[in-house]
Amino acid sequence: MIGILLITHGTYGEALVQNVCHVLNKRPPLIAQLGVAAQDDPLDILPLAKLLLNEVDGGEGVLVMTDIYGATPANLALKLLVPGHVEGVSGVSLPMLLRAITYRERGMETMITKAVSGGRDGILNMRDH
Repeated sequence: MIGILLITHGTYGEALVQNVCHVLNKRPPLIAQLGVAAQDDPLDILPLAKLLLNEVDGGEGVLVMTDIYGATPANLALKLLVPGHVEGVSGVSLPMLLRAITYRERGMETMITKAVSGGRDGILNMRDH
């Protein structure tokens, strides 16, 4: 099973994990989150990010999900990437995270593809449906 590490601004990642637990009625295994506060120095929290990454790595890799590409959490996530084993996506949302959890047994490439499409497909004009 591929692990999931959320690295986000503030408590956004924590809220996503709590909502996933609500939707699924259980806490999925191999998932962790790291909230980055405005006053945090990315180099100071990099060791904690690596520790959390190792905790969710069950041997099949980890998908690191972050909120805004180019911001501090994403820049921290970039330091963790190892092609083929630790991959990353930005723009994390509840639909994206649920899709990633659903496809985490099907390999990293499938999981990434489904997570990104889940995020994109989760945005719609409700009047059109």
